[in-house]
Amino acid sequence: MISRGIAAALLCCTFIAAPAVAQDKLTIKYTTASVPSDLHTKAMHVFKEELEKKVPGRFDVQLYDSGTLFAQGADLDALQRGNAEMTYLSFQLIADNMPQYSVLTAGYLFQNAKHYRTFLNSDLGTELKEAVSNDMDVQLLDTCYLGTRELNLRAEKDVQTPDDLKGVKLRMPGSDAWLFLGQALGASPTPLPFGEVYLGLQTGTIDAQDNPLPTVEAAKFYEVTKQITLTDHLVDGLNIAVNNQTWEQLSESEKAAMVEAAQASCDWNNEQRYKEEARLIDFFKEEGLKVTTPDVDAFRKHVQDFYFSSDRSKNWPEGWVEKINAMAE
Repeated sequence: MISRGIAAALLCCTFIAAPAVAQDKLTIKYTTASVPSDLHTKAMHVFKEELEKKVPGRFDVQLYDSGTLFAQGADLDALQRGNAEMTYLSFQLIADNMPQYSVLTAGYLFQNAKHYRTFLNSDLGTELKEAVSNDMDVQLLDTCYLGTRELNLRAEKDVQTPDDLKGVKLRMPGSDAWLFLGQALGASPTPLPFGEVYLGLQTGTIDAQDNPLPTVEAAKFYEVTKQITLTDHLVDGLNIAVNNQTWEQLSESEKAAMVEAAQASCDWNNEQRYKEEARLIDFFKEEGLKVTTPDVDAFRKHVQDFYFSSDRSKNWPEGWVEKINAMAE
């Protein structure tokens, strides 16, 4: 009877202990508006796999794409409320919350993916991350290359300079920084959620959209457009962000593992995106799209003058443009 009692007690303890171990597993709901075929959606899986390798059994990373958990624009609020733990955070959204950092959204500023990471790991990047943490309650882990944004038009049009975009309803995400960029390009920026862009192009609600070429392919915008104009107006990056509520629960080694997993996912994403951009020009031509190259110098001058002559540039941190330019290789 004693042996059976001891056995029963041990069995009881085993069942009691199991839930306690399970509770130690931290749930990470990672949300994005991008579709499953998009590379930075696939990069989320790389993050999950790498984090599990580095800290086995510590995290339950749940991935949500296509805005199924939160629509584009609502994901930051979800992080701040604790309804989700991770998302991709654009520099444009950061600028909407902290206007002085609209400098990071200026057209023709960053040169490539390496330039973004060099910036984020610099003293300026540290200053930015601390400010974002204090003001927006999230941590920036790394910047993934979204691609170089080009114009994608519903109908063929001779576009050589910004003057040729006058009156063109150019879809932009619904934030002030994005809409300002649309104005700087010479177009009539029209806010529209990403999930509505395909139909908007199809029906003529919008005349054009701007995205990197891999996104044009992934979202099948080439099915409802006739032209791509290679303005190269923005080398775009998305920051992998985690809310402070989650971050502050982590040990230093777990924080390091999360940053390393984010970097691994961005490394994978960046390599794939550059390969895709090199391939896609021929693909779009084969699909019947006209691919044109405008007067990029005219676009660059117009865009930069538009930014520097605006009130928003008065709020930019002193010397940041020059310092960021100096980081390019």
